[in-house]
Amino acid sequence: MTDLDTAHAAMEAAPDDDALRLRFYERLADSELFMLLGADPVDDKIEPSLFDIEDRKFALVFDREERLADFVGRAAPYAGLPGRALVQMLTGQGIGLAFNLEVAPSAMLIPTEAVDWLAAILQHAPDETEARLQEIAAPTGLPEAVITGLDRKLAIAAGLAKWAYLAAATYDGGMKGHVLAFVDAQEGAEKALANAAGEALTFSGIEAGTMDVLFCRSSDPLAARLAKVGLRFDLPEPVKARPMPIAPGSDPDKPPKLR
Repeated sequence: MTDLDTAHAAMEAAPDDDALRLRFYERLADSELFMLLGADPVDDKIEPSLFDIEDRKFALVFDREERLADFVGRAAPYAGLPGRALVQMLTGQGIGLAFNLEVAPSAMLIPTEAVDWLAAILQHAPDETEARLQEIAAPTGLPEAVITGLDRKLAIAAGLAKWAYLAAATYDGGMKGHVLAFVDAQEGAEKALANAAGEALTFSGIEAGTMDVLFCRSSDPLAARLAKVGLRFDLPEPVKARPMPIAPGSDPDKPPKLR
């Protein structure tokens, strides 16, 4: 059983539970997927192998290379790419996902409307605002789904920051909320980290305004205050790997182009 098999089974067992449906689509976006191609890739351009099912077009997608091979039964070109890059590439094309067909318990047809919906969620960026913190305290009142969602998202943000603190916050004017503070974020990683925090809220079914995001250095007085009262999330160290050629779709910020 893969993570997507497990998430799919939970979703199917409780079809009226929106939280479980959101969790499945979050797993889909965060997983590496393997798409059958109609021809070998050319530079950064790929051509999905499309099938007509129930008068709709679908790309064949699998969450394991072995499953794709089992379905095809022969040598065939394919591309491995993050789920988020895949839906961003296919959105607006009228193409759905035929996921794990005939080879896994999670087999399902994901219609083009769901592909477009997921792409829109993943493209949404948090708003930038300015506010002055007056007080921070231990976080209270946040649903457990938010805590586990943050833990899950930050676990795949290896190397983008040292750690993060979640705390209750009071701003000028008495406005209250929560803040997620990233400590010693890598230069240029702020957008990715803010998006990850926003997605944790969205896929937990929580309104985005529940939590703000800020960045500080470990030498800042604010970091010392947060260390006393905040809930700490340690981000994993990046895995060192040998340099390899960049395959089409391997960079989620640069999805491959359709031919």
